[in-house]
This record gives sequence, C-alpha cells and structure tokens, in this order.
Amino acid sequence: MPERPRLLVIDDDPSVVDYLVEVLGSRYAVCGETSPHVALDRVRNEELDIVISDVEMPGLRGPELLARILEVKPRQAVLLITAFGSIELAVETVRAGACDFVTKPFKLETLVLAIERALRERTMRKEIVRLRRDLGEDHGQGLVANSKAMAGVLEIARRAARSHSTVLITGESGAGKGALARWIHDRSPRRDGPLIHINCAALPAGLIEAELFGVRRGAFTDARESRDGLFVEASGGTLFLDEIAELPLDAQAKLLQVLESSRVRPVGGTAETEIDVRLIVATNRDLDKAIRTSQFRSDLYFRVNVVRIEVPPLRARPEDIPPLVHAFLARAARGRQEPMGISDEAMRWLCRRDWPGNVRELANVVERAVALSEHDTIVLEDVRDQPRAGISGAELDLLEAARRHLPLAEIELAYIKQMIAHLDGNMAHAARVLGIDRRTLYRKLANGM
Repeated sequence: MPERPRLLVIDDDPSVVDYLVEVLGSRYAVCGETSPHVALDRVRNEELDIVISDVEMPGLRGPELLARILEVKPRQAVLLITAFGSIELAVETVRAGACDFVTKPFKLETLVLAIERALRERTMRKEIVRLRRDLGEDHGQGLVANSKAMAGVLEIARRAARSHSTVLITGESGAGKGALARWIHDRSPRRDGPLIHINCAALPAGLIEAELFGVRRGAFTDARESRDGLFVEASGGTLFLDEIAELPLDAQAKLLQVLESSRVRPVGGTAETEIDVRLIVATNRDLDKAIRTSQFRSDLYFRVNVVRIEVPPLRARPEDIPPLVHAFLARAARGRQEPMGISDEAMRWLCRRDWPGNVRELANVVERAVALSEHDTIVLEDVRDQPRAGISGAELDLLEAARRHLPLAEIELAYIKQMIAHLDGNMAHAARVLGIDRRTLYRKLANGM
C-alpha cells in the first residue's frame, strides 16, 4: 500500500489544528502545530509533502513563515489559509512562493481540492527533476518510445547499432532523424569515435566536395590551405549526412565511389586516403520520386539503403507527447531556481494538436512558453496559438485560406516560416530557394512578428 502524503497544519488556534488533523486524517498523514517556530523546526527536520499554514498568527505571520520555510527548503509546497479580508496579502504570498491559498470560511471539499492540486504539482516537479537527471539528451531530442510506433523504431535502431552497415533514416522534417542517428552512434561499437553531422542542404554548391572529401591547397581560388574532409575527420566513428537528397548529382557520384572503395581523394589531390567510417544518411524527401525525376542516383540509393528506418511523425504517436513535453520543460528551464510544470489543460491542448512541424515544433512551443511565462507552471494561454497567427506554416491550405479571407501577407509569412523549418533553420539557403536576399528575408520575418 502506497505511503499516504504527509501534511503539517500550522495555526495558532488549537481548535482549528485539531479539526483539520481529524478531518484530513482519513486521507493523509497529518500532524499539527500551534507554534510557528516549532513548526519551522519540523519542516527543517522532516520530509513533508505540504505545509498548510494560517496567514495571521502572532509571533510569526504567514508571509514571514513562508519565507523562512522556503529558505530552509526552497521546493517545499506551502498552502495558505486566510480570512477574506486578507486576500490581497494571500495573493502576494502566492507570488512569493506559496503554491495556493484558500479563504475562510471554507468547505472541506475546497481545501481537499487545493491539497490535491498541490500534490499533483509536487509529483510533477519530482518527475521533471527525474527526467532532467535520468532521461538524458535522447529524450530532449525526441527519442521517447512510449508509443508502439516509436518503440518499433528503436528496436530496429538497436539492432542496426550493433553492425557497421549504412543506415538510411527517413521521415518528416523535425521528426527526430538527427536524434536517432546519434542514438545509433552512441550504442554502436564506434561510440568512442567521433560523430560528424552535416546538413547537405546547408553546404554551398561549389564547396560540397571539398567539405566532404577534402581539398589541396591551390585546387581552386579560395583553397588557400590543404585540409581533410569530413570523411577523414569521421574516421573510426560515424558520418551523418542529413538531407542527402539535396546533394547535386556529381557529388552523389563521387560519394558512391567513396562508399564502394572506402578510399577518398581530396579535390585537387592525386593520392587517396583509406577511411574507416560508418555512414548514416537521412532525408525527408521521397527518394523513389527523386530517382524517377533523375534528382537522385538509383545506384547510390541502393548503396545507402542497407538498413532503412522510418521515423513516424509526432501526430502518429501522441502517447509520446507528455514525456516529450516534460523533457523539454526540464531542458528549457535549466538555470531557473525551480523546475517548470504544466497544467492539465495545457497538456491536453498540446496532445490534441497535429504538430505538422513534429518534435521540433513542439520543442519550440515549450521553449517559448517557458521563456515568456511569469509563473512556474505553464498554462493554456502560454502554449495556445496567438490570435493573429491565422495559420501555421505546415498547415497552410490555400483553399482554407481563401475561405477565411486571409491577407496575402499572412500567407506569405506562413510559407516563409515553413520553408525555413523545412531547411532546418538555414536562413541563407531559405533565402536562395525563396528567390530573395537574406536582408529581405529578415525584414519580412520582422514585419510579420
């Protein structure tokens, strides 16, 4: 049988203490004190779930006692009881750190509801601290496997990690492909070697081969010194090529040659270097379609498609949303004195969303909520869409936009944001795709905020 929550009741009126100890004793393990100073010693020396204290007491008033308690135990839950005329004082003490207050005269049911809220909050805080300590970066990056779909993904990844075979990770942008690549590397025989991660879409077209395979001094105008490429840097470890479908065809041909020979020749060089690299690649594009349209080499596809893992979108695994939210809260709240919690209403809203931007979008929403919240609990208003955000980028539907008479500027802003998300935040590449310069891109974003 689970241990009952421990409560300490503090009131200078012995009859009030006796009454609360008696009526709450059927639900909780309750003790009481009429002296605030004695009560403070108990707080210091005992493990208590909630302290219930009157505000107006001789010798040490509620706000002063609250300050003393939080000085001794900063995370102690303190629930205040106040007369109606002192409600302004009670609000101030809540701002100072009390978890809640009830006003006299109160019904027992009202007090019990406040206690249960405080207990849920305390449990949630403990869970966040545990997540921060135990879950590690995997969960912070989206590798939660509460859902059957994600559990299947990690099972395939676990088996793939034991081998040296090339892995192809597919899935929507923001679903967690990069996190899965790191997960595989960290559990592979190469975990003590480097993990080199490069987004192929972010590589300038003229420098792709030099970045991947190396370059010798003087090979072209800007090649002022010789340097090894990423394949050599990743030797003994793993090279993760994200968005591999964005590589131009000539770079794809050379990549295929490197994979087949396990040797790399730098641009402008004559000697080859033998490499020992485990390759993981990822894309959010349909490679079958890219092959049909001659944008991706079929022979390279067969070479990288040894172990294929499809990361499901977040909308297909809603069971993963609550633990992801708690992990993101723990990550976003680092450096704060207290861990952040989230209300049931806000969590239900997050779980109902479609999340077109997947785990990355969820993480951004949580981070923004933590940054802007003035409290230690995220509420619905902190996470809900702002009124003027008529549409979100990935949910853009032109027919729906026309039906709602949305202005062109709003549709343009939604498309710009979706393009930036699709390109993993690479503003330079987004500007090129959109056909504008970066200064114009930043101006449009600033004007739309």
